[in-house]
Amino acid sequence: DASPQLRVAGQVDPGLLLAGETPRLIDEWQLVPEVWNAVRHSVDERQASGQFILTGSATPTDDVTRHTGAGRFSRVRMMPMSLLEQQRSSGGVSLRALLDGEAASSAGSDVDLLGVAQLLCRGGWPGNLERELGDAINANRDYLATIAGADIVTLDGVRRDPRKVSALIFALARNAGTYVTNRTLQADITGDGQNLAPRTLDSYLDALARLWLYVEQPAWGQHMRSSAQVRRAPKRHLVDPSLAAAALGATPEALVADPETFGQLFESLVFRDLSIYAQAIDARVFAYQDTAAELDAVVVRGDRWMGVEVKLSGRAEIVDGAASGMLRLAERMRTPPSALAVVTATGPSYRRPDGVVVTSILDLGP
Repeated sequence: DASPQLRVAGQVDPGLLLAGETPRLIDEWQLVPEVWNAVRHSVDERQASGQFILTGSATPTDDVTRHTGAGRFSRVRMMPMSLLEQQRSSGGVSLRALLDGEAASSAGSDVDLLGVAQLLCRGGWPGNLERELGDAINANRDYLATIAGADIVTLDGVRRDPRKVSALIFALARNAGTYVTNRTLQADITGDGQNLAPRTLDSYLDALARLWLYVEQPAWGQHMRSSAQVRRAPKRHLVDPSLAAAALGATPEALVADPETFGQLFESLVFRDLSIYAQAIDARVFAYQDTAAELDAVVVRGDRWMGVEVKLSGRAEIVDGAASGMLRLAERMRTPPSALAVVTATGPSYRRPDGVVVTSILDLGP
């Protein structure tokens, strides 16, 4: 994307971008979507694997002239860095091991709540790792401004009001990690002085999803034994909780002083890391809620599942409440869980006498 001349040449003759040694990486390929079909034809001709890597910061619009790529392309969803990748988690509590029913224990980290808030506000962005915390927070705010003012326009050429985009991002941040409905998002946006019709809101959400800014945590409820009504709507998150903090103007100190908001964004942090670790072990992360109970996250791998409750504090009475609620819910499932876990911000990791695992996010790994 750094060379307009190369982009024009690629549009005229996409094969020019494919010439050279392989594996050949083509970054921001969505700027020259014609390259997709060219790669497909080249793969057919060469009959070899691992020839090309197409990377991009957005997903182009569907095009009837672009082949699906079935059998030729493997898609990998890139995510921000987890705390383990940032070398902030010990990785001593393995998600795979928990799903296999193995024990988990760790002495824990000496990082306190303020330290976790700082990690949350910094985010999993490689460019932020070496920055001063204040500079990292400013970079996250600048990124959101760029999304609202430029990236969402260059995505597909459709003009969208930057003020409404910013209002929607703020509404998503304010409701991060919840089952917020479109109607609530509309009300929040209207309260912010903007207005989005239902179809326009859907269009804006789709654009933010294609820019990898907005992600959904799908509902899970296939294993219920009772007749309780299961929620089918997804939870909604920004792709990294640092962006939610940036949209809200939150600092680490402000989060520590506001446990409700901190807890909400911490749940998004846990979802981010669980999603990354789950991808590494071929698992998926869902949410569960019925009329009687809920699980903040459900990790599913094959025929095994693990229920997760997220708690900012690891105080005994809070963990006791979360554990007892999960155990009651597990009794109503057709398939017993491989594990039940309470994920906290700080503290040691251990297995309780009732079998529920308590682990800090600073100990989690794949």
